[in-house]
Amino acid sequence: MTIKELIQADWKDALRSKDKQKASVLSMAKSAILYAEKDAQSSLTEERIIEILAREIKMRRDAVAEFEKGNRQDLVEQGNFEIETLLSYLPKQLKEIEIIELVENTAKEIGANNMKDMGKLMAALKPLTTGKADGKLVSTLVKNYLTK
Repeated sequence: MTIKELIQADWKDALRSKDKQKASVLSMAKSAILYAEKDAQSSLTEERIIEILAREIKMRRDAVAEFEKGNRQDLVEQGNFEIETLLSYLPKQLKEIEIIELVENTAKEIGANNMKDMGKLMAALKPLTTGKADGKLVSTLVKNYLTK
């Protein structure tokens, strides 16, 4: 079963069980996927769907940070629920130590050893981390590695 089919099935189950909160999150995910399919005028690959879900998670993480600044605990909880729901459709998330190992190995492979090589290193890491790690975390770890 593809991610798109799984989201569709879970959305139907959420509607049947009257879980409005989960149904709303899945409806949004379906909508984002459908919009991207219309834009591309074809079905999307699993990798592209993972990128879309990762982008949606990133938007919610950014929103949660703003809600925390505004002391809106109700919206923080809603945002965190949406993030956790969407994360369940992505591949297993990499731990920080795993990302550090990826950064070190990839940097050695491509010869990245200073901040001028950051773009090249991030481009090499993108296919390895998309949907599996937060981009901000990867960027931070790359900066830390290159400034050692």
